[in-house]
Amino acid sequence: MTRFLKLLILCCFPMAVWAQDANVRTGAQRTDVYLPLLKGKRVGMLVNQTAMISPSVHLVDSLLALKVNIVKIFSPEHGFRGMADAGEKVGNSRDARTGLPIVSLYGKHRQADAADLADVDVLVFDVQDVGTRFYTYISTLQELMESAAKFGKPLIVLDRPNPNGHYIDGPILDTAFRSFVGMQPIPTVHGMTVAEYAQMLNGEGWLAGKVRCRLTVVPCENYDHTTMYQLPVKPSPNLPNMRSIYLYASTCLFEGTVFSLGRGTDKPFQVYGHPLLPKNLFSFTPKSVPGAKSPVLMDSTCYGYDLTTIDPKADEIDLSFLLNAYRLFPEKARFFNNFFDKLAGSDILRKQIQQGLSAEAIRKSWEPGLQRFASIRKKYLLYTDF
Repeated sequence: MTRFLKLLILCCFPMAVWAQDANVRTGAQRTDVYLPLLKGKRVGMLVNQTAMISPSVHLVDSLLALKVNIVKIFSPEHGFRGMADAGEKVGNSRDARTGLPIVSLYGKHRQADAADLADVDVLVFDVQDVGTRFYTYISTLQELMESAAKFGKPLIVLDRPNPNGHYIDGPILDTAFRSFVGMQPIPTVHGMTVAEYAQMLNGEGWLAGKVRCRLTVVPCENYDHTTMYQLPVKPSPNLPNMRSIYLYASTCLFEGTVFSLGRGTDKPFQVYGHPLLPKNLFSFTPKSVPGAKSPVLMDSTCYGYDLTTIDPKADEIDLSFLLNAYRLFPEKARFFNNFFDKLAGSDILRKQIQQGLSAEAIRKSWEPGLQRFASIRKKYLLYTDF
């Protein structure tokens, strides 16, 4: 079966089946490889709801049952249980199930400090990523690596497949536009697993002060960059199914506009619209819901497009959604907000859209940067490439 046909099949189903490819074993499932590295150590774990090793067993619970001395949990955006809104500040707490202290590494306190790590001998990272520059889990990974290097703590990264690992695409970030939704000069879709990316951060000297983290990676088994892996757990509240994950690289750019991209509906990242678009288009109304308590254009009827009726492009960012929205929006001077350039990685894409460039012309401008990135990326791959 071709990669494209697999994509069309997978995007039609919710994330309800454990491991689409039953032969794939995640790093977390390879306990025999990393358990000896934890023996007799005080362990700090950066994990969330995606750190599952079976449909009903979380990695933390598994390691506690194996008498691993977990002393602390660190949590990324959305929190340890993955229920917080995008951007919502989550404070420190204690896990009701295990009694373990949870230190939030999102918001003002993004880096583990000396006090956080004083009782930790080794760190473990196990979070499912979706392969885009602006998905903040890789930013949290970088800051954990910097803390680990600063305070002399070894870090073990348990790898997981990248559901968008079968291509690279988009503009390269200009570091003048660096932010938490884009910290390094990589394209929008980078085609790397978190372990591969961790190796790149170390190898390219991209950690603050060019420090190097004492890094151990535990790769997946029976996985490569052509594997169309269906996530068994939604990675964040507004990526509920594989279609949303495949569309995410294209539709997340609407976060930098006045448009709704479906937060507060049952189709987040799968619709887009605004009250000022023609009223004969598809309509939806964002509401306050768990995971999207105050969505853009809440309680306003939006008119636009339902992307659940089309098949997402298999190997590229689809610019047609954004270009179409800009063309139809009657108040172009307020179409973009100040977040767009951070998501895009520079001000170039915004200016190209304002100048009326075609999708083909915009995509052509990405090619030199993608070629340079591909040569760097190749040095750090753990798996057969596409």
